[in-house]
Amino acid sequence: MDFIGQFPLFYFPEYGSAWIMGVTGTIHILASHTSVGAAMLFAFLAHKAYKENRTDLYPYMKKYGMFLLIFSYVMGSITGPGIWYTATAASPVGISALIHNFVWVWATEWVFFVYEVIGVFALVYFMGKIDTKTHLKLTYTFALASVGTLALIIGIISFMMWPGTDAYYATGSASDAFFGINTFPHMFLRIGFMIMMSGVIGLVIASAIKKENQSLSAELTVKMGYIAMFGGFITLFFFMWYMGTLPDNAHAVFNITKDEVILNRIILAIVFSLYFLVAILKPRFINPTLASVMIGVILIFGLWPGEKLRESMRKPYVAGQYIYSNQIVSRDVPGKGIKSELPVIAQKGLLQVNPFVPENLKTITDSNRLEAGELLTKIACSNCHSLENNGKFRPLAARLQGVDKDGIIGILNAMGAGAFPYMPTLQLPQDEYDAIAEYLVSKQY
Repeated sequence: MDFIGQFPLFYFPEYGSAWIMGVTGTIHILASHTSVGAAMLFAFLAHKAYKENRTDLYPYMKKYGMFLLIFSYVMGSITGPGIWYTATAASPVGISALIHNFVWVWATEWVFFVYEVIGVFALVYFMGKIDTKTHLKLTYTFALASVGTLALIIGIISFMMWPGTDAYYATGSASDAFFGINTFPHMFLRIGFMIMMSGVIGLVIASAIKKENQSLSAELTVKMGYIAMFGGFITLFFFMWYMGTLPDNAHAVFNITKDEVILNRIILAIVFSLYFLVAILKPRFINPTLASVMIGVILIFGLWPGEKLRESMRKPYVAGQYIYSNQIVSRDVPGKGIKSELPVIAQKGLLQVNPFVPENLKTITDSNRLEAGELLTKIACSNCHSLENNGKFRPLAARLQGVDKDGIIGILNAMGAGAFPYMPTLQLPQDEYDAIAEYLVSKQY
């Protein structure tokens, strides 16, 4: 008997597994991106304070460091394991693929991360207790460790979009997997956003010290405005380069929502350009309330749509363009000894080859057709779609509202023939298509 996969199905009602993973990931990315940008800013400020003997900068740096410690490292350390938990539940085959390709890369990244965690405590609590030159060297190594963490993680995340070359499939090499054509534009895109975030966070701290030192507050507000605007321009520039390095399926998804995405980005760019200009030209107008609100604006209207778009553009794959989002291996990878699972599924059906399907559903009958259809839909579709009518994440039943059973079967056959580049090319026996279609029709209002 042929079997596929090694893990049972995880489904979170109404939201779907990917949505839960995305919420955790977005919060973590806000914290982690702030930490890397702040590490570079911290090194810049420490350099300036040391070279120009600006002792007045150290109290600001300490407040910034405390904010960084709590906001980035406490929140990041909580949501980081949260990503591992939700990603492992929602996409165990995908996580397995990443670990098998990048176990030593990840191990190296964890070394950098441990240094970061120790470093941020040392930077904050040793300030004023060790000589400024030693503290400056510590800030440099902290910044290098933060950028090193970013570079290693970006190589892994870029592989999730695609290796960028067919060489990986033949060799299975970690370097061929890591150095894809979109790795470096992706990295510089993230660095730009991190620089911008360091300035945005810096504006919160700069405005908060206005009562203590108004002239320093104004000076730092102007500097943070310039830094944030510079980061924003880098982000926009490398975003355009990054988009040019993506595979065809990514562009197919992007074209569906292109007008909405472009409009969102234009509005966001205008809002934050005006905000940064105000910080540069009228620094006294920036107050802690406004600065804190702008962090929320970036999270809700900038980071969340951006991460959602990136996750969507990767479809139908979850990793390396050989593992579908529904955990099915879609192509041979000789370099890893991996065989495509599509032929055996097309021949025997999902119910027969999935080891976690109950025995009473292995064979479709009139009495279990709806139950079998529900299970098949969850296995094949629920990582990208919620199945309830009131589902929040691409509700499948709502999208097929008004389509009869024959119409749904026609869509499923077209999908199996590769008509939709952002959907898995998954061919099933006709009785399984029939069960899925009957189940989806039964979910309509």
